[in-house]
Amino acid sequence: MNIVFLFITLTVVTVGAALAFQAPVNAALARSIGDPVWAAALSFGIGFVFLSAIALMRGSSINIAEIQNIPWWALTGGALGAIWVLAAIWSVPRLGVVTMFSAMVLGQMIAALLIDSAGMLGLVVRDISLTRVAAIGFVAVGVILSFR
Repeated sequence: MNIVFLFITLTVVTVGAALAFQAPVNAALARSIGDPVWAAALSFGIGFVFLSAIALMRGSSINIAEIQNIPWWALTGGALGAIWVLAAIWSVPRLGVVTMFSAMVLGQMIAALLIDSAGMLGLVVRDISLTRVAAIGFVAVGVILSFR
């Protein structure tokens, strides 16, 4: 394993650890305002302002004319993220953070295996291997073990 791969992996693990706080924070927001959908909308609004400020500080911009060249499916990320946040807000008080995240990760890994194996969305094809299937199996066992 090279140092760049290790750095990227540790960065993603760190962001994943930070993400564990997002679901309970957003669930608390939903309790405070009384509606999970509005909590998700407010969370995304704050995220939009935060990312826009970073983009402006970097001096970057987008070419509005190029938006017509974007594949339709490349614009679905925000909606998919909104569904994720709403599902997390709704499920974390019912399942707890560990079970919610392990179930989310299981779903992500199953979909990721299919995406990789088909080379979907412009990605390089990565074969389904026994070790990858075993990894998904271990996460599935983790989901079952995490239930109270």
